[in-house]
Amino acid sequence: MVKEECKALLDALNKVTACYRHMVLTIGGTSDSQNLREELKKTRQKAQELAVANRNKLTTVLKDKTVSKEDKAEFERLWVIFSTCLEILEIDMRRALELGHEFPLNVPKKHLIQTGMSGGTSGVAARAMSVQNMKYEAERNIDVVDLKDLENEINQVGEMMYEMEMKVNVPQWTVEAKQDPGAELKSTISVGASSIGMISVEENKSFCDISKVLAGIIFTAVLIIAIVLAVCVVKLS
Repeated sequence: MVKEECKALLDALNKVTACYRHMVLTIGGTSDSQNLREELKKTRQKAQELAVANRNKLTTVLKDKTVSKEDKAEFERLWVIFSTCLEILEIDMRRALELGHEFPLNVPKKHLIQTGMSGGTSGVAARAMSVQNMKYEAERNIDVVDLKDLENEINQVGEMMYEMEMKVNVPQWTVEAKQDPGAELKSTISVGASSIGMISVEENKSFCDISKVLAGIIFTAVLIIAIVLAVCVVKLS
């Protein structure tokens, strides 16, 4: 039961983090607006709430001495995935901070980033956070105020990551994956290679058949010429 709860929290965090990255890439582009900045704020705060919930759940389980060896290995694998997801969130938050300084909303200017994306992003944020309608009641200078809050939240995420390492030390190189690296790619490649191999075999077979036919024609032609020459020699003699 606890394992399923941890997996569900981690899956939710992955989705919200991916949503946040998607929206960060639109800062300074044609989709940038006051609503986008508010979406970014709500989404990263939701991600931090899920991160705290993940940390509390996994920390409690990994400190439990009664957990079996198999379950502990699974929880350690989830811990590594969670740590990686939190690092990605911190990187995207820093990117949002840099882009926010480069493209302030209160200074009218031409969009320098042409991402090719247009339209609203509230639908993406709503789906990621299971919210049907996201309403915005932001102030006019939300980008200026939010950048200060974002700096503080980046520091909080960094402190969270540091505390996680101090409380639960799970080196990534000690965690075994459930399958070999690139197993999905290998399966796809093997299928493709087998089909390519079948095609190449068929091509080789057809090429060999054509070669045999040509060899037979040449041999027959040489034999006919030899017979004609022999007949000519006999008649002349």
